[in-house]
This record gives sequence, C-alpha cells and structure tokens, in this order.
Amino acid sequence: RVRFAPSPTGYPHVGNIRTALFNWLFARHYGGSFIVRIEDTDITRKVEGAVEATLDSLRWLGLDWDEGPEVGGKYKPYVQSQRLDIYREFAQRLISQGNAYYCYCSPQRLEEMRSEQVRRKLPPGYDRHCRYLRQEEKEAKGIIPVVRFKTPLNGQTEFTDLIRGKVVFENNTIDDFVLLKSDGYPTYHLANVVDDHLMKISHVLRAEEWLSSTPRHLLLYQALGFEPPQFAHLPMLLGADRAKLSKRHGAVSITEYRDQGYLPEAMMNFLALLGWSLDDKTEILSRQELIDNFSLERISRTAAIFNQDKLSWMNGVYIRSLSQEDFTQRVIPFLERDLPSEVKRPLSTSYLNQIMPLIQERARTLAEVAELTQFFFVDELDYDAALLLGKNMSYKSTIQALEVTQQRLEQLNIFDAESMEAVVRPLAGELGLKTGQLFGTLRVAVTGRTAAPPLFQTMAVLGKE
Repeated sequence: RVRFAPSPTGYPHVGNIRTALFNWLFARHYGGSFIVRIEDTDITRKVEGAVEATLDSLRWLGLDWDEGPEVGGKYKPYVQSQRLDIYREFAQRLISQGNAYYCYCSPQRLEEMRSEQVRRKLPPGYDRHCRYLRQEEKEAKGIIPVVRFKTPLNGQTEFTDLIRGKVVFENNTIDDFVLLKSDGYPTYHLANVVDDHLMKISHVLRAEEWLSSTPRHLLLYQALGFEPPQFAHLPMLLGADRAKLSKRHGAVSITEYRDQGYLPEAMMNFLALLGWSLDDKTEILSRQELIDNFSLERISRTAAIFNQDKLSWMNGVYIRSLSQEDFTQRVIPFLERDLPSEVKRPLSTSYLNQIMPLIQERARTLAEVAELTQFFFVDELDYDAALLLGKNMSYKSTIQALEVTQQRLEQLNIFDAESMEAVVRPLAGELGLKTGQLFGTLRVAVTGRTAAPPLFQTMAVLGKE
C-alpha cells in the first residue's frame, strides 16, 4: 500500500510526477494499492488550481488510484483539510502522554531567536524555551499556542532506507518541531504520520529531500506506538548542467509538456528512466513492461539527469509508432489551437489524412505539426524571394526553371507524385541544373520554406491549381 501525497503549493513538476509514477508502478507490480492524498494543510502557500492540475497530470499519464471518498462511482483523493479533527485528537494524545507541549512564543520572539542563531552561526531550530516553563508561566495573553513535539535530547534515530541502506541521525540535531499550528492545522510531520498509519501505508517512496524529515517521523511513530512503514528515498533530479532541476532548464510542469505536444506514453517511459533502469541499454519500454519489471532494487542512489533532448527524441519515436489515424486524431487539437485564425474550422479530416503521412516521420512533438504544415492551409505564402535562388543559381536561371516547370506540370492530366516526378526530374538536365537545385527552388515556391515534406507528395496534396 503506497501513496502519492502532493501539497498544492505549486503546479506539479516532473519531480512530483516521477514520485507518483514510481509509487504507481510499485503498487501495480506487486498487485498492491495506490492512494492519492492531498496534503493541503499549509493554507498560506496554497496555489489556486494546483490540485486540479496535479490530478489532471495523473489522469493524463493514466496513473489511476484505488481508493478514497467515492462520488458517482469514482474515487476522489483523500484531502487532509477535511480531516482536521483527527490530527487535533492525536496532538492532544501526545500532550497528555508527555510527548508534546504547548508553545506560547510570539512570532517576534521566534524571529529574534533565529536572528541570534544566524549571528552566532548556530544551526537553526527552536531553543525549547516553553518546554521548561511551568504552565502558569506559559500562558501569555493574546497568544494562541502551537503544539511542539518533545524530541529526545540524547540518543540516535536510525532506520534502513530501501535504496540507501542504514541511515543514522543524532537526536540532539533535531529541534522540538511544531505538530499543530496556532490556526488548528497540523504540520506536514503530524498529518503525514497519522494518515500513513490510518491508511495502512506499507511503503513510503518519496523524494530525497524528505530524508532529513524521516527521524522526526520515526520519533512520532514511536511516541504514538505505531508500526512505521518502510522508507525509500528517490534520487534527486538534476538538469543537464547537474544543478537541481528548475524552471531555467525548460518547462518543468507536466501540464506544460502535455500542452507542448508530448505523448503521455512517451512521458511515462521517460520519467521511469529518471533514476530507474531495466539494464544499461533498453530505453523504449511499454507501460506493461514497466509494470512487469519495476523494483526498488533497480533504482539508483545517484541523482538522475533530466535530458530535454532525450525526451524529444523519445517522443518522436512514439509519434512514429502511432497509426496514421491515431496520429491525426491526436494532432487535431493542436492544429485547431495553433493554425492562423483565417484557416477555416473545423478542419477537413479527409484533407488531414492526406497531409499527416508526409510529416509523421519528422515531428518530434504534436505542437510542431501546425508549423510544419501551415502552408497546406493558407492561401498566400509569406517568404523572402531570395530563398528561391538555389546554390550557384542566377535570377535568370531561377525564373526559367519555375516557368518551364509550370508549363510541363500544366500539361499533366494525372496530378500525382509519380507523374510529376517523371516530368520534373529529367527537366533538371535540360535546364543545366542539378536536381537538388531545381527541387530546392520548387520546394520554396510551393511551401515558402527550404525544408518541407517530400516535394512531389506535397504538391499532389496541394493540388494542381
């Protein structure tokens, strides 16, 4: 039983969704359960629309979850802000057991304490001021207290990470962290532990950045008498420059990649190889192959490099593997969105079926298709006439080539690629040109660009007029 527990403090980036994918693959491989839980207890940092964007990303990739509140025959994710009474009850239990206490320190005092720690170059953390005060000393007028965990002052907390092996933390490096905030909302630490216990989570697969939180969680499990799950901390994601992945490395929101025309099956394959591998050579793996072969033993300890070029290459491989009908259907929304406004909608499916086979081999994303095919849809081409001049061609030879080619093509009764090529290819020799020179000039005249789909097939689709 595993869970993906995003916090809606931002839109889902590739690191979040890679974590979701590894959890989903782990559950599917072992016939377990995959649970989605929205950890929305940090209300000051909540970003509008982030929850729906996260769920959209999961649905886009086909990462279905197995339980939660049921509405209309479908499972909704668990939402922590709807479970506040549960966390308050456990916080109260920890206080009554002597494992937690009320802290009445004002924001001003805490800020002064942090400034002093910085000035003296001490590690940041609460100084346990309220831990040692008598109850009558604690109660300051007008301050709603927080609840802090009473961390043991000595000893060690250790555990075996399923990826990294034995990990040991000294308890004296862990401060008395907050469990319940003054607004009544739990912190990540309390809500996370309580829910993982109540939801019977067996394995926690999460990002490496949460490794330092694990001793806090284990101390809480111990204080509450809960059996902790097993932990596996996934390798960090880095950009090509080996810096932590950020927006400057390109689009990092999964929804951005979807809107740029990446296929969900390509994105799933690519994300699965960020820190996991089948062997040292296999790169293209279907959804079922990923499920069949996924295991924690194949996850690397070292950071994974997010290579944008590799993603685009892989997406191209998947695009070329689509049937022509499937490719056309997937492209239509991008053409509707990106073609110039003067292009008539809805687009003709029969016309698209003639165009798409010409560019399917060249497209690396679905969003590229509008630019690659625009000349098929517009009446007037806008380009620099100098492009018509091929290498070592003059104005005179270029105009002659265009005029003679037009005359020959006008005489054709059957206007298909084979007939045109049979007429035009020998024409190059008659005009004293190489075929590359003549074809290059015709390509610009027909499409307005120097690189385009195969010339004669393109002309056949455009039609004689």
